[in-house]
Amino acid sequence: MTEAGSSAQPRAALPIEQLRAQFPALSQQINGQPLIYLDNAATVQKPRCVLDAVLRCYTESCANVHRGAHTLAERASEGYERARGAVQRLLHAASAQEIVFTSGCTAAINLVANGWGNRHVGSGDEILVTGLEHHSNLLPWQELCRRRGATLRSVPLDPQGQLDLQSYERLLGPRTRLVAVAHVSNALGTLNPIAELARRAHAAGALILVDGAQAVARCPVNVAELGSDFYTFSAHKLYAPFGLGVLHARAELLSDMEPLVTGGGMVELVEAERASYTAPPGRFEAGTPNLSAALGLERAILWLQALGLERVQAHEQDLLGYAREQLAALPGVRLLGGGPALGVVSLMVGSVHAHDVSTVLDRSGIAVRAGHHCAQPVMRHFGVPATVRASFAVYNTRAEIDALARGLERVREIFGG
Repeated sequence: MTEAGSSAQPRAALPIEQLRAQFPALSQQINGQPLIYLDNAATVQKPRCVLDAVLRCYTESCANVHRGAHTLAERASEGYERARGAVQRLLHAASAQEIVFTSGCTAAINLVANGWGNRHVGSGDEILVTGLEHHSNLLPWQELCRRRGATLRSVPLDPQGQLDLQSYERLLGPRTRLVAVAHVSNALGTLNPIAELARRAHAAGALILVDGAQAVARCPVNVAELGSDFYTFSAHKLYAPFGLGVLHARAELLSDMEPLVTGGGMVELVEAERASYTAPPGRFEAGTPNLSAALGLERAILWLQALGLERVQAHEQDLLGYAREQLAALPGVRLLGGGPALGVVSLMVGSVHAHDVSTVLDRSGIAVRAGHHCAQPVMRHFGVPATVRASFAVYNTRAEIDALARGLERVREIFGG
C-alpha cells in the first residue's frame, strides 16, 4: 500500500502457529470454547516477550525516570530513553526529541489541541475533520473551536465510507489552520490517502494531525513520506501495555507549544512565583513516567520489526479480503464500507441488534465489538445505530473467520431470516 511509507520488499509468510504460541491469552477458553479474539481494533493481546519486559521492569529497574543517580535510576532512565528511540525508528522520525510520551492517543491529541491550538487558532479560523473520526479525534477540536471562536468543518463520506476528496478540496481555505484525520478508521478500516491529504493541506497553508492508532501495528509508517505534522498512537494497540501514548511532532512545532500538564520533571528553574520549562520532549512529560509501559512498548516494537511490518500487513490484508468474501456471501449479512482498508470488517445481520449478535458469538468463544465504536458520525452516515466489528491481528487465521461465519449463521437461525 502506498500509505505504508516503506519501499521494503515483503518477506515470507508469517509462521502463524508459532506466533500464536507466544500469546498466553489465546490459550484460554471462553464459555467452554477456544478463544477466537477478533476485537483487535479495541486492543490487541500481548506476546510473552512484552509481558516479560514489564515484569523485568519491576524486578530489575524499578526506579523513577530522570530522578536519581543510583544504578536502578540510571537503568530506568536509560530504558525510558531507549524506548523513545525505538519509537523514533518505528516512525522514521528525524529525532528522538520529536517523540513525546503521553497517557494515550487521546491525551496526545488533546495536547496538540491545547498546546498548539490555543496559540495558533483564533476567531474566524477553521479546523477540518472528517466524517470517519473516532470521538477522540473530534471532541478535542470541537472544544478548541468553542474556546477560540473558530469553526469546525467536516469532510463528508461517499457511499463506501471513503473520504470525498472533492469536498475536501473545497473545504480547505485560507482560514484552515489544521486538518485532523485518522490514518485508518477504527469503525470501518478505511485507509485514508494521508500523503495526498497532507500535500493539499500544506498547499492551503494548514497543518495536518494524523490519528495513527489503527495503523501503526498494521503497516509501516514513515512520517516524513506521509507529510504529517503531528502523528499520534496508543501503545496498547501495538502489542504493548495500556497507559502509554505517543505524539510525534516536528521539532519546530514542539518548541512552539505550551504544556498541557505542569509539575515535576518538566522544568529547568522554579522560583516561588515563576518557572521556566525544559526543552521538548521533557516539557510535555510532567510527573512520574510510565516506565513499565515504555519498556513494554520498546519490546513490542522490536518484536514487530523482527516479524517485518510488511509481512504483518500482507497477512492482515489476506484476512481482510477473505473475510469480506466469506461474510458478504452470507444471507442477511450487510458489510459497511469498502475500498482500501486495513484490518476491520464492520457488518450487520439483518435487523438483529449488534449487541445480540455479539452475545451469540461470545457463547462460541468469539470476541467481537458491538456498538457505535466511538464513531457516531460514521454510524449516522450509514443510517444505523451500531454495527458488529471484527478486527484482525497478526495471530488471527482464516479458520477463525470461518468460525465467525458459522457464528453469524447461528445468529440468523436464532433470530430468523
